[in-house]
Amino acid sequence: MPGVMAEQRIDITCHSPSAPERVWALLSDVSTWSSWGPFDASGLESPGSPEPDGVGAVRFFRRGRRVTRERVIVFDEIRRHFAYELLEGIPARDYRADVTLEPLPGGGTAIRWRSRFRGRLPGQGPVVKLVLRRFIDDLVQRLARH
Repeated sequence: MPGVMAEQRIDITCHSPSAPERVWALLSDVSTWSSWGPFDASGLESPGSPEPDGVGAVRFFRRGRRVTRERVIVFDEIRRHFAYELLEGIPARDYRADVTLEPLPGGGTAIRWRSRFRGRLPGQGPVVKLVLRRFIDDLVQRLARH
């Protein structure tokens, strides 16, 4: 059956009244995520290099009994580009998310969160996409407001 393991894509953009530097400070520091995101706890399982939250860092997020783990693969403060790959926690494989921050004319920041993945089982991708899209949209809006 063609397309049952097709790559799924999510692309969400939200505007924040805050400057890119302020948004980056929240986005790049995993310890802040539980203060602005829907998580009970967030933190570093192992640090990256040279920045603790940078490339190679393994981060965790706990929400109830569910724990998600991911590895940072891009940490570019100059270009305000952050990316990670999923290690575990949702029924997806080959998951990668890229978050970019762009200054807006007149002030503020455009936050763009793009994800791509495949479902673990045939036909699972579209269902996971539906749930993840709502979750990521909420997460980006929370980041923009905070």
